[in-house]
Amino acid sequence: MKMIKVQDAVGSVLSHDVTQIIPGEFKGRAFKKGHIIKEEDIEKLLSIGKDHVYVWEPEEGQLHENDAAIRLSNLVVGDGVATSEEIKEGKVDFFADRNGVLKIDKEKLFKLNSLGEIIVSTLHNNTPIRKGEKIGATRVIPLIIDENKIIEAEELIKEKIIRVDEIKTKRCAVITTGNEVYYGRIKDAFLPVIKQKLGYYGSEVIKQVILPDDKERITEEILKSVNEDKADMIICTGGMSVDPDDVTPTAIKDCGGELVTYGSPILPGAMFLLAYYNDIPILGVPSCAMYSKRTVLDLVLPRVLADERLTMEDIAEYGHGGLCLDCKVCTFPHCSFGK
Repeated sequence: MKMIKVQDAVGSVLSHDVTQIIPGEFKGRAFKKGHIIKEEDIEKLLSIGKDHVYVWEPEEGQLHENDAAIRLSNLVVGDGVATSEEIKEGKVDFFADRNGVLKIDKEKLFKLNSLGEIIVSTLHNNTPIRKGEKIGATRVIPLIIDENKIIEAEELIKEKIIRVDEIKTKRCAVITTGNEVYYGRIKDAFLPVIKQKLGYYGSEVIKQVILPDDKERITEEILKSVNEDKADMIICTGGMSVDPDDVTPTAIKDCGGELVTYGSPILPGAMFLLAYYNDIPILGVPSCAMYSKRTVLDLVLPRVLADERLTMEDIAEYGHGGLCLDCKVCTFPHCSFGK
């Protein structure tokens, strides 16, 4: 530490708190330890009786917390992420710069936080995010940090840890199956749900076709929706259980595409199906989507809309956190479901 005149302190780092007392009005901290003194601070410091202040004099190879935090944020922040304009107390906040799906490299995040003296904290991987939402932050623990710690982090992390994948608008064809709906015995309840969930992300249903439990007709309609209607995505509803007359999964398989999974470790949503016809995703949505507020569809849909090609491993990972608690007040996606 070094004592210097206030007038000579611009750009220096306070090594102590500075207290201000206004009798009958205020008593508290005017400047916090670690504050970098600015030109406009001089008058205020003099007005509270501070002709001199004690400041840090960082040696070569040392960094102030704010400078280190900037380097950390530059290291971890990727596409679709904005940072806070104000940086103080060694902390930088991260915000979504667009609507999308938050992607976190969890392994690199763990390695970075294992270095000590620096932290990066985020929301969960694969969380649907709205533009402007806070998604993470980085902070340096000591006021003055050895630059070698930051260099170690920069050598360890070669790719960005945090990004927001943009959600794209898609034209979706809905194929509803079931003799009970086709022959008018009951009214279809799927379409309003699908429209609402797609509409939240700016996508639309371009058509709905209601078919009986006829495997050939279902396959034919899927291919027609892709080749003639130019749908970007197919959602099949109904006929997704293991009953002998539930033929929708077989019809999807007969399209000749890639079956990723029939079944998911997600409740509600165990009978979910995911396939791809070339690059067109085909989602087989089980009946739980009609009556449960949150299901497998809420977890998978935003990732599909962000053009992520999901694998069997992606679906299997949902087993940890894949149980919806059906809370009376739903806070999805900021809850345990899918985390």
